[in-house]
Amino acid sequence: MPLADPIVGLCITVLIFRIVWQSGKAVFVRLLDGIDPDVIEEIKHAVRHARAVRDVTEVRVRWLGHRLHAEVNIAVSPKLSVQRGHDIAQEVRHQLLHHLRYLSNATIHIDPLTASGEEYHRIAEHEHDDLPDHSHH
Repeated sequence: MPLADPIVGLCITVLIFRIVWQSGKAVFVRLLDGIDPDVIEEIKHAVRHARAVRDVTEVRVRWLGHRLHAEVNIAVSPKLSVQRGHDIAQEVRHQLLHHLRYLSNATIHIDPLTASGEEYHRIAEHEHDDLPDHSHH
């Protein structure tokens, strides 16, 4: 079996290239702050463990070193007090930090259910301080 050595060597080379490709791809995605979509779903799932959360409208996650930082917009009943909204935000943050061990911090933004989502945070075109007309997203 004179071809056994070259064939085994070729198989090992292919395996090494496959590992290098996967590792390189993972490092490149991480450099660009890429997040696995499953992480977003895990965050949404953990947020839904908090009672009184009616909707999860935005989830933004980024790597800070070897840990993740999340920003989450949630919608609650517009009839709740500021104190109750704060309590819900604390509960959501606790759920996130408890369920996702690799999460280092989470910032929770509370919206009323009647005005939840980024479109309600956009500041329309306006002018001030001798600046040209502009808007804020």
